[in-house]
Amino acid sequence: MDDKARRSMINAAMAAPYLERAEERALAQRWRDHQDQDAMHRITIAHMRLVISMAARFRHFGLSMGDLIQEGHVGLLEAAARFEPERDVRFSTYATWWIRASMQDYILRNWSIVRGGTSSAQKALFFNLRRLRARLASGDRMLSGPALYKEISSELGVSEADVALMDCRLSNPDSSLNAPVGDEGAGSADRMDFLVSDDPLPDEIVGETIDVERRSGWLRKALGVLTERERQIIAKRRLQDDGATLESLGASLGISKERVRQIESRALEKLRVALVSENAAFLA
Repeated sequence: MDDKARRSMINAAMAAPYLERAEERALAQRWRDHQDQDAMHRITIAHMRLVISMAARFRHFGLSMGDLIQEGHVGLLEAAARFEPERDVRFSTYATWWIRASMQDYILRNWSIVRGGTSSAQKALFFNLRRLRARLASGDRMLSGPALYKEISSELGVSEADVALMDCRLSNPDSSLNAPVGDEGAGSADRMDFLVSDDPLPDEIVGETIDVERRSGWLRKALGVLTERERQIIAKRRLQDDGATLESLGASLGISKERVRQIESRALEKLRVALVSENAAFLA
């Protein structure tokens, strides 16, 4: 919404007449019972002052006043669509929650590129932290640091770690990883260049690949000294992620599980001897 449209909307809202309780209820009934668009329009335009007033309360989050008004208008329309006149509650009282919820959701989606405040406790922390911090830091107790975080966490029902994290987020704007560090110029580095990766280095990856291939070759060659039954038992017991049990192998081979254990133990010893003798020079 541009400035001209915003000013026009504000002027129209300020010029709209207030609704008496009886007239407000009659318009709400016309909308609910007959879907009268004119009645809906008159209810919403009469309460745009409420939207503008609430948008002004959220302007310190740095978002466009026009966008906040638009989002509040969406909440106002939702309230008008759901309002039940027989409850004998003024429409402004009912609509306030919907307007605030719509604006707060918009702020949480657009204030930062990092999504936050997904739970009700986190939302309360996001929208009340500044106020609580200012109150607790300027009162008689003059709280700060961990003591301040502890008091806020107790009052809002969130952890102290969440309070500290949200305080950090609200105190520091988003920064692009592509932003240059130091003086701008052809040779300046970006923030991304200083990120530390936990992934292995390229030479480590290559070295590990070579080692795996070498060990696989040794194992294939060593398996050649085993009998067919020994290779079958070693393959199913040791070379599979989900190794077979002694009992299941015994049943498939027609022998006892103790005999399977003995064959496996003998085969492992033969493999150890073969691997050591074949690679004695390399291991030395």
